[in-house]
This record gives sequence, C-alpha cells and structure tokens, in this order.
Amino acid sequence: MADLRHAFDRRAALEDREDLAHTDGLLRYRKHPLGFLFRYIRQRGLAHSAILLSVVVAVGCSVGTQYAMKRLVDVLSAGPGAMTAVWIALAVLSLVIAADNLLWRVGGWISTTTFTGVTGDLRRDLFAHLSGHAPDYFVDQSPGLLASRVTATANAAWTVLSTFTWNTLPPTIAVIFSIALLGSVDPVMALVLVALSAAMAGMLTRMAAKGRPLHMDYAGQAAAVDGELVDVVSNISLVRAFGAVRRERLRFADRIQGEVNARRDSLRYIEKLRLLHAVATVALTVALLGWSLMLWEAGRASTGDVVMICALGFTILHGTRDLAVALVEMTQHIARLSEALSTLLVPHALPDVEGAQPLTVRGGRVSFNDVRFSYPGRGPVLRGFDLDIRAGEKVGLVGRSGAGKSTVLALLQRFSVAQTGRITIDGQEIAGVTGQSLAEAIAVVPQEVALFQRSVLENIRYGRPDATDDEVMAAAEAASCRDFIEAMPDGWNTEVGQRGVRLSGGQRQRLAIARALLKDAPILLLDEATSALDSESEVAVQTALERLMQGRTVIAVAHRLATLQGFDRIVVMDEGQVVDDGAPAILAHRPGIYRELLATQGMLGGNAISRAA
Repeated sequence: MADLRHAFDRRAALEDREDLAHTDGLLRYRKHPLGFLFRYIRQRGLAHSAILLSVVVAVGCSVGTQYAMKRLVDVLSAGPGAMTAVWIALAVLSLVIAADNLLWRVGGWISTTTFTGVTGDLRRDLFAHLSGHAPDYFVDQSPGLLASRVTATANAAWTVLSTFTWNTLPPTIAVIFSIALLGSVDPVMALVLVALSAAMAGMLTRMAAKGRPLHMDYAGQAAAVDGELVDVVSNISLVRAFGAVRRERLRFADRIQGEVNARRDSLRYIEKLRLLHAVATVALTVALLGWSLMLWEAGRASTGDVVMICALGFTILHGTRDLAVALVEMTQHIARLSEALSTLLVPHALPDVEGAQPLTVRGGRVSFNDVRFSYPGRGPVLRGFDLDIRAGEKVGLVGRSGAGKSTVLALLQRFSVAQTGRITIDGQEIAGVTGQSLAEAIAVVPQEVALFQRSVLENIRYGRPDATDDEVMAAAEAASCRDFIEAMPDGWNTEVGQRGVRLSGGQRQRLAIARALLKDAPILLLDEATSALDSESEVAVQTALERLMQGRTVIAVAHRLATLQGFDRIVVMDEGQVVDDGAPAILAHRPGIYRELLATQGMLGGNAISRAA
C-alpha cells in the first residue's frame, strides 16, 4: 500500500511539473499579445485553417462576381444571337453568388466552436497560472481586478479573432483580388493602386501605433472600474456599517468618469484615422473611375470592363474603409489584451525546484535550523530561529504580537521562503519537495475560516475530494457539527453563503475542523483557532480540536493560553527567536514572558497553576 501511495505521489509530482511547465510557458507572451493569441490558434490549427479557407474562397467568389458580371455584360452587348453564351454567363454568375453566401455560413458554423474553445482554453490556462502563485501574491492584488482581467483577456481574444476573421481579413483579400482583376484590364492601373494602397496602409499603421497609449489607458481604467465594483460589493456590510454608501457612490462615480474620459479620447483618435482614410479613398475611387472612362474612350476597355472597374472601385473603396475601421478597432482590443497579460502573467515567486520529489512523511517530525526571514522592505522577523518538534508532539507557540509566530506557520507551508536556514519534515528539506505533497502533509485550522460559496457537504469534502458521503458525515460528527448541519433548511446541501456568512463563527470553525479531520494529514497547524469565539462556541470547538489533535504533530499559535494547557510543550518567542521552552506547568513557575502573559490573562491563581500541573 505504501509503495502504491509513493507511486501515486511520484505521478502527481510529474503531472504538477508538466502543468507548471505549461503555465510558465505563458510568461514569454507577457509583452506579446498577438503571440499569446496565436499560441491558442495553433492548438486548434485545423479548425482555424478551415475558417480561413472558407473566408478566402468566399471573398474570392464575392470579387469574382464582378468578373462574372463583366462577362454577362459583354455577351449581352453581342446581341440576341448569343443566348447560349448569355445563359452560360448567367449560370456562372449564379454559382459564384451561391458559393459566396454558403461559404460564409460554413466558416461561421465552425467558428462557433473554435472561437469559444479558444476563450475557454486561455481562461483555464490563466487560472492555472494564477492558482500557482503563493498567497503573498494575492495580498497586494484585488480579487475583483484579477477576475476582471481574466474576463477581459477572454473577451479581447474573442473580439480580436472575430474582428480579424470577419472584418479585417475579408476587405484585405477583396482589395488584393480587386487589384489583380484590374490588372487584367490595365497593368499600370493595378501597379499604381498597389503603391497607393501600400502607402496608405503604412501611414495608418504608424498613426495607429501612436494612439496605443490612449488605448492602454482606457484598458487600465476599465479594469480598475471592474475591480472597484467587485471590492465594494464584497464589502457592502462594512460600507453600510460605516454609513459610507454615499461616499462609495461618489468614489465609484469618479472611477467611472475617468474610464469615460479615457474611452472618449481613445475613440476620438480612432475617428480621426477613419476621417483621414475616408478622404483618401474617395479621391482614389473618383480617380479610378475617371481613368476607366479614358481607357474606354481610347478603345482599350470594353463596356463590361468599365462596369467591372466601377464595381471593383466601390469594392476597393468599401474594402479599405472597412479595413481601416477594423484595424483601428483591433488596435484598441489588442491594447486591452496587452494590459491584462502584463498584469496576469507574472512569474511565480515560489515554484517547485528542478527535480523536486514528493515528501514522504514517516511520523511528522518538524525542524527549523537557524532560520532567518524578513518581508520585503521590513526588518527581520525571524533571527536565527531554531526549533525541533518530535513526531506526534503538541507544541504551542506564544509570545507578544509581532514575535513571528504566524510567520513560522507560513514558512512551514512554504507560503514564503526563508533567506537562510533549513526547514525539514522527517529530515527532508521542504524547499526540495513538491508543493502538492507538502500541502497534503499539513492540515490547517485558521482563525479566519475560508469557506466557498458552496454546500456544507462540498466545503467539508474539500479536505479530501474522493471521500464518500459517509466519511464526510463521520468527520462532521467528530467535529461536533452534524447536529447544526442537519438542522439547516437544506441540510448537507445548504449553501453557506459568501465566505460562510450564513454560519456563526463557531459553526465555521467546526466545519474547518471537520475538513481537517477528513484530510487526515500527519501535521496539524492551529492559528488562533478559538480566539474569535464566545465561551460557549469555544467549548464546542475545543472538544472538536482535541479529537483532531490525536495522533498528529501539532503546532498551535494561540493568545488564549488556557487552550494550550494540555500541550506537551510551550515555545515562547520574542523578536523572532525562541526565548523559552518547556512544559506548561514548568513555564508557569518560571519568570519570563510566558508567566507575564498568564498574569495578563488572570491565570496565575492557584487553581490555574494546579490545573496546569
């Protein structure tokens, strides 16, 4: 069984490395939004090729109708004696028109699956990348802002794909085919059009690039509005408690106005480009029509040629106009895509090291050896911290606020990495094991219990997703929460609300204990697990905790020292170092920080000491 578990851990580690390599591969596209999008186009290359082919052929047929019309006009000019040729020309024209319309529908049908698939692929990858960050990354990030940027990335990718396929590519192909057909009448005319079109495209491209800061500013303002909205809505109880509804409305109105102004400036720049393009294409089309009449007058073009040139002139006019509009619109959405990627595709601070192996827990011995740690921009939190905890031992960490107690728990979970020193579990340095195996070896009951807006059953089962309903209910029974769960309106299927707001503090804590029981990890971390509870809830939670701690290595941070009296050891911390260590009864009689904390909490009386003894 142990060998099977070890093999499973190795396979999981391999899959984790493959997932990490896949998501880390996104980082090269942080400043290359088009490369990022093309990555997902390649993943569905056959479908995109089919869409591209259908659009190219459809546009070719659309332009081909002008040539088919020229043929029909020319044979009609020959008189009624050429009716066979007339009917053939009409049949060709009809077939081209039918192919034109049907091929658009073929491409549209394929795109409904392909384009939506791309947005799903990239959102899954972006979520996978975000979930690989250490918790410290999210401290400085607004959840609403991150969520809005993932959505903005998907929406921008969809818009760029759609705009390119239906608005940029067709007019480009139409203009190229039209110029080629004009070359069949007068090659010089075609060459002049190529030169003028290239010059116009280059000018518009340069001008569009100059507008990129405006589009980027709009993208940033839009994301900020989304993040602000989510932030306020998620904290609406706080807003109302402080009577700040009007204040938040005014703040949000200012955010909206900033976005409106940025969008206006972006759109106005786009309209300037469109106006310039419109003037140029009108002049070009008029000149083209005049040229065709001169060719007809000189006998170098038939009546059908003039009709075709006129039709192709309008095709070029409308095509270049649509192309300019589409290109500028794409520029705006590419800017939004770029802004979102620059925020989301940040390298992971704490990835698994190369060749990381699964952690093998043989008992759960935890050791800190000369650990030094400081947060960025702050002084040292831990200074040469040494601590050895035997397997199955229950150790409480106490000390004044800021002594570094919670930092010890964070370092053990590898939420942060020490600057120097070693942290080991059963002799294995945690810096060299996989993050997944480390997480599986540790269960945590925090002060602020995190619950998903899902059912009670799902929240408890989060400790072990493959657990049966009976196992979940057994864990709930051991955590003393089965009674209140079954008394709820929907029982085990009751949704707990956002962050568990439908439950009391004691109920949330007992659900967290049930989740930890179900996980059945050999190492248990308790971070102020009872500090925010009333006396009645604390008794129920403490009873559940005693069941949870049996047979495990326990490290507990607690300000309420009464909850630690049954522990094997108390480790006293001050300024990032261990300043005292011993059994609770011994430390209660020894002058020092622990005795001072006992006195502060009224626990130095005879009864308290005798209970401790």
